[in-house]
Amino acid sequence: MDEIVKQAMAKWPNVPHCYGWLALDARGQWRMRDERAQHLNLPGDKLQHAALVAFITRNYGSDARGCWYFQNGPQRVYLNLEATPYIVRTDPALGWRLHTGEAMGPLDEALMTEHGELILRSGAVLAQLDDRDGADVLARLEWPDHQADDDALLAWLEREDDAAGAGPVLRDRGQRIPVQRVAHAALAGRYGFVPVPAP
Repeated sequence: MDEIVKQAMAKWPNVPHCYGWLALDARGQWRMRDERAQHLNLPGDKLQHAALVAFITRNYGSDARGCWYFQNGPQRVYLNLEATPYIVRTDPALGWRLHTGEAMGPLDEALMTEHGELILRSGAVLAQLDDRDGADVLARLEWPDHQADDDALLAWLEREDDAAGAGPVLRDRGQRIPVQRVAHAALAGRYGFVPVPAP
């Protein structure tokens, strides 16, 4: 967190929190949601100003409730999360790069929702894969006897839970991580984050 933010928090400790005005989309873009966007349940405008994006990124965190926010000086601006608290992309140098620019650590878990969204966990960091990197990651998925492809994945995802059988494994930096199925709606409860914080 920026030092100037810490000083502002100490100087004005009782500034009301803000809800609904900022969002993180499933591609790792910060979005400003004005009154119209909120009223019509629109995603909002992508923030393009590099210094503002960097400021939000440096001051991004979560509270004890699992609500994610941007600490804007003394005011906490809570975020709506379209997917997970972090979005991850593939990176030739880092392996996995979070939307904050940081490298994601070694993977502890890989999951796939019924919609084909790949969710990765490293320690306390939970991140959904940016869909633009899906083709790259598909090449890293395999079953014991064959490479994963769209048809095989769809067939596995469409089966009932008790008939799904073992899923593919994700090859990553010498590891082979089993991919588990998870309901998209169960992610927030299972991993303790709040997609749409409220007062």
